[in-house]
Amino acid sequence: MHHVTPVTARTSTTAATVTALLSDIAATGTDPLRGGYTRSVYSTAELDLRTWFIDQATKRGLSVETDRNGTIWAWWDTPGGDRSNSLVTGSHLDSVPGGGAFDGPLGVASALVAVDILKAQNPIPARPLAIAVFPEEEGSRFGVACLGSRLMTGAIDPNKARNLRDPDGNTFADIAHANGLDPRYIGKDEQLLGSIGAFVELHVEQGRGLIDLDRPIAIASSILGHGRWRLSIQGQGNHAGTTLMADRKDPMVAASRMVIGIRDAARSQSHARATVGRLQPIPGGTNVIASRVDFWLDVRHPDDATTAALVQTIHNKSQLIAAEEGCTVEMTEESLSPTVHFDIGLQNQLQQALPDAPILDTGAGHDAGVLSPLVPTAMVFVRNPSGVSHSPEEHVLDEDAEIGAQALADALASLMN
Repeated sequence: MHHVTPVTARTSTTAATVTALLSDIAATGTDPLRGGYTRSVYSTAELDLRTWFIDQATKRGLSVETDRNGTIWAWWDTPGGDRSNSLVTGSHLDSVPGGGAFDGPLGVASALVAVDILKAQNPIPARPLAIAVFPEEEGSRFGVACLGSRLMTGAIDPNKARNLRDPDGNTFADIAHANGLDPRYIGKDEQLLGSIGAFVELHVEQGRGLIDLDRPIAIASSILGHGRWRLSIQGQGNHAGTTLMADRKDPMVAASRMVIGIRDAARSQSHARATVGRLQPIPGGTNVIASRVDFWLDVRHPDDATTAALVQTIHNKSQLIAAEEGCTVEMTEESLSPTVHFDIGLQNQLQQALPDAPILDTGAGHDAGVLSPLVPTAMVFVRNPSGVSHSPEEHVLDEDAEIGAQALADALASLMN
């Protein structure tokens, strides 16, 4: 059996570049209203990106499969075809509404280029390697982030997943079925999980850590604990012109006070983040006092107990505000992920392969974090010179994109033996 040695310099190869691959999909899913990209799971744009990835993987001689939860796997198999103790990399292709070009696709394109680099070193892998493309990482369509990896690991109940609804009222079961999956069989995949020996995800950094350190790449240490909650405020719908101000039970007023209260509660707690990024009045008419307002809360903190305490504070304060406005409020947890500390042994191996890469934590969730309780996982971050993510302003320099792919190849090569 031949072994792949770590790549220490750019090799002479006809491999594609990350920049060229991303250029191929630059027109897919552009959002003329918000700017950037809107590529929700199983939308036309995301399906086009899936086709693009399958085509790119097939061109590289990889064996492509889609599992029962909708994750695409592109395998570079060993001669014997044994996929036990496999090495996996990859990311996602879906986006938030109006997102940037790199969140997700950078990791997928870099994985393809890393395979090119490794194949140029040795056409026979010493260990099976796969690129995984997980669906619904952002949770922008069905409200649960990392849905594909959560299903695979059993982190979400399949019945709950089947009954998730998108903004148009479609269930995940219906959309999954329309896209070739059998929703009866979604859920934890023990066999597939058992075959993964390590997972390394490359991702654009969603912050300023690498800017401040003046480095192109970093290795992840942890992901802040975070969760999503829906607050539903019930008031009294009425006519905007005939209802006196003193007679109103307006859930929009209650919601606005709650949003300010959430900001103040998070500011009072060191290292906390709390965000309301989506608010939906019902029925939503310009001349109508809403009967109900739903909004979604995202809370993050390095300490899980602090996250729980902050959410409880927000809940208590929201109940008080609702009562003062003559309304009621119900708070429902939609997802919760504890703080993730990546596998220290794998992190040490990556540090040996990438000795100049600093160690950073992140406040952004990833599929690697969902896999981490069951599979040794690690992450590599690539510098974002804007420091902005989930926005059209998200950016990666061409040079840093290629450095990132080379670093991923180095990291994977170091794990091949």
